[in-house]
Amino acid sequence: MNTAKSILIKLIDEIPESQIPEIIDFITFLKNKKNNNEVFKDLLSASESSIDFWDNDVDNEVWNNV
Repeated sequence: MNTAKSILIKLIDEIPESQIPEIIDFITFLKNKKNNNEVFKDLLSASESSIDFWDNDVDNEVWNNV
């Protein structure tokens, strides 16, 4: 069975030991990239939900007169 993970493990087994730190760096980069995207999405959702708080007639009138 040639799953993507087994192919990856086979490739890792074939590379020289000296290249392992570079592979670790790349995998860490990919994991952090995914985590950063999730954090960004969470922040975006939070900011969008807070917009409704400020969207009201009282605040609109105050800001219109500033």
